[in-house]
Amino acid sequence: MGIEEILNLHTHWVIDTAPIIYYIEEHPKYLPLVDQIFPRLSSTSNSIYAFSSILTLTEVLPHPLRQNNHDLAKRYRDFLLHSRNFALFPVDEIIAERAAEIRAQYQYRTPDAIQLATGLEHNATLFITNDKRLKNFPDLTILVLDDFLSQAPTS
Repeated sequence: MGIEEILNLHTHWVIDTAPIIYYIEEHPKYLPLVDQIFPRLSSTSNSIYAFSSILTLTEVLPHPLRQNNHDLAKRYRDFLLHSRNFALFPVDEIIAERAAEIRAQYQYRTPDAIQLATGLEHNATLFITNDKRLKNFPDLTILVLDDFLSQAPTS
């Protein structure tokens, strides 16, 4: 099954930090893949709802801030805070508890557990990531970008 077919099966997506970085920074290796994902969010004719944890903002901003790259930091903020059909959710007590349970059961890192818990608490069925370590998480369909590189359209 290709990336388009998987995306078509889901309407609630939680998106990990790496795919967002690839999209905003137009990573040449992953752009053909993320270009199949993110433009769907701006469409007014779909029922896609995507989100991430507020932790994503913390993960993406250090690089542009260290480089004093205000334009890149603004692009991240604009996408994360003002995109159609995309939201950031805070880490509340429920998500923190769920993330702790995920960490205890699967030994994932805290940021990964928070992203997964955010997805579960907000009814996602698809987790878009590039972290192969998360593939064994049974409660969401895990889409790992690297698994689709050979299928990526070429320019």
